[in-house]
Amino acid sequence: MPGIKQSISMSSLSSIDRSDVGMSYLTQCTKNSATSSQTQREDGHSAGIQQRNAHTTDTYKRDASGNLLHKKKKRKRHLITANLTGTRYEVVRQMAEKVGFTITREDDMLSYVIWNDSFISMERISELKPYQKINHFPGMAEVTRKDNLARNFMKIQKSLPEDFGFVPKTWILPAEHGQLQNYAKELKARKKMKTFIIKPSNGAQGHGIILHRNAEKIPPTEHFIVQQYIDKPLLLDGYKFDLRVYVLVTSTDPLRVFLFNDGLVRLSTEKYLPPHESNLNRLYMHLTNYSVNKHNEHYEKSSSVDSGSKRSIRYLNDFLRKNDIDVAKLWRKISDMIVKTMLVAQPHVLHSYRMCRPGSSHGADSVCFEVLGFDVLIDGKLKPWLLEINRSPSFNTDERIDYDIKSALIEDTFRLLNIKQSDKRRNLAAQKAEAQKRLFRTGKKVEVDITEIEKHKVSIERRKEELKELLSRVRKTAAREEFENKNCGRFRRIFPCEDKARQEKYCSLLSSSFSVFMGGRGTTMQKEIQITYNNKYREDDILDMIAECEADEKEGKVFTGAGTRPRLPKPLMSMPECGVTAQDDEEDDDDEASENFSPPLTANSGRHASFSPTSRSRSQSLSSVQRADGHSSQKSPGSQPNSDNVKTALRSGSNTSDETNLEQHAQGSRSRSHSRMSTTQHSATVLQKSDDNILLSMVKEREEELTHKTLNALNEMRIKFPGKTDQEADILLDKV
Repeated sequence: MPGIKQSISMSSLSSIDRSDVGMSYLTQCTKNSATSSQTQREDGHSAGIQQRNAHTTDTYKRDASGNLLHKKKKRKRHLITANLTGTRYEVVRQMAEKVGFTITREDDMLSYVIWNDSFISMERISELKPYQKINHFPGMAEVTRKDNLARNFMKIQKSLPEDFGFVPKTWILPAEHGQLQNYAKELKARKKMKTFIIKPSNGAQGHGIILHRNAEKIPPTEHFIVQQYIDKPLLLDGYKFDLRVYVLVTSTDPLRVFLFNDGLVRLSTEKYLPPHESNLNRLYMHLTNYSVNKHNEHYEKSSSVDSGSKRSIRYLNDFLRKNDIDVAKLWRKISDMIVKTMLVAQPHVLHSYRMCRPGSSHGADSVCFEVLGFDVLIDGKLKPWLLEINRSPSFNTDERIDYDIKSALIEDTFRLLNIKQSDKRRNLAAQKAEAQKRLFRTGKKVEVDITEIEKHKVSIERRKEELKELLSRVRKTAAREEFENKNCGRFRRIFPCEDKARQEKYCSLLSSSFSVFMGGRGTTMQKEIQITYNNKYREDDILDMIAECEADEKEGKVFTGAGTRPRLPKPLMSMPECGVTAQDDEEDDDDEASENFSPPLTANSGRHASFSPTSRSRSQSLSSVQRADGHSSQKSPGSQPNSDNVKTALRSGSNTSDETNLEQHAQGSRSRSHSRMSTTQHSATVLQKSDDNILLSMVKEREEELTHKTLNALNEMRIKFPGKTDQEADILLDKV
């Protein structure tokens, strides 16, 4: 460091004349050594700071006096990293850099994008973070392996043969060798000859393919399939050809499938002739695989899109139009075939994906995507046939046409994935929030005995939650579709499709697929399929339904106090009383006198004591006397009740020894009646001004109903004597 002297070693000290070495010199050496140590500590501290802030562009400089100068921090952008150590294709790296990805030098398991040419284990997919994406789906081998594809299509063809008849007849060896022999015997009996092609179950690039004319000679070899050879294909310049159609699956929950608008037309390198015993070994004629035909001396490299052994699908479309073939109709058939194939794979892929990602919610961003290569053969009747599906199609760019098509395919794939720098931070924050929600979640107590109003409120709340979830799903789907329409490039979405009639058909086929492959679980997926893929509600419709639920909730809220429960009618403990009016004041006094005259209830007597026949006979006698003396009801409220009528009524029902007490009770009851009248009128006035009118009417109707039922029950319980009137029966009962 400038400005700092080097420390003096012991050898240098020995070289100095001892006479010159004094205490002052030694002190100066000690100071220099201490200054050097402090400077080293400061430099180490500064280096540590720079190392800890490696992700920033902070710089630390010293001024003339040696003080540290700190510049303002300038943070670097968080880069979208891509882990491409698992691929050997250079075009993938080029397109990743073109769209702005940063390629990691090592196998970084935390990169935003991971691309592998080989199989990906389910354990690795389950370990992915929500912001990451990998280029393979679990469970996709159910359609990419030839034996699995044949097995699944045989199952679905038993239920829907007309919708899934685009795969040639296939037999899996050795399990179905007997069925193959029976089919060969049927052909022999009808004097028909068919050609069969044998392929390895998990083979690729045309390796191990053999043609047989006689199926009876095919041995039961393991891990092979046998397909019926399509011997009348559509020819291009006299050559047999097939199509390599590229399909992108961006999500399986929900399923979204895209078709690339270009691809490869792969031609054989020998003019086609119908299969015969003499030409079965001429694979350059019967096979269109590039890996096979490139070894033929007649293979012609493509100098343009309309020449050579490889051509583009765009050239094929122009060729077909010139020959008056409906290209749009042909591609509708091919798109329909691709969608139906993915509907067959959907139950397996969705089940495997949810097993790998058990915590992810429905409709969340998928951590998987996949580019599939469909090999399609078109016969002379313009019917497309599905030969096989490649899970890892080749991205070699040996020729110019390969680079043009495959580079555009990969670039649009990366753009359609919608990877953003904020995905990592946003997903980690969502994970943290969900973890806290689970941590602080309390179990809800289920009330067994709740009122009808509370049940209604609970049902409304449940309905609101369902509608809000549906609204969130609809909004997310709309936002996703808007992004896809703007960034699809040369892709075209074929599922979900815009045609409503076709989409309903696909939903029906998807339901059938779940029923075939998942058994009982297929019925549980019906509602989810309709909501996800065939939802007829728009955002405005759902908002209107939520507003209706909120309005119903407000109308059903008949009490305003928080946490209070609505009052219900109290259980009937005695004979109900009728409402008191001003004109019936004296009748109310007489009733009070008769009620007060009855013996009080004891703890053992219970509430049934008030319904005794004696009290009933007295009340009936009193009411009959009041009806006889109708003039008593016309008296002014201030007049005294007619005690003689009261006494007469009491004599007819019981003993006359308590006449004086009865008069006192009658006078006291009159004052209580006036106070009760004023209290009742005041309460009625308050209730009319309150917001509980609906509840009060319900309670009043309930009380009237209970009163009517009670009176009817008492009349039915009345004891009668043969040949006696009711009054005579009451007298007999009193004597008893």
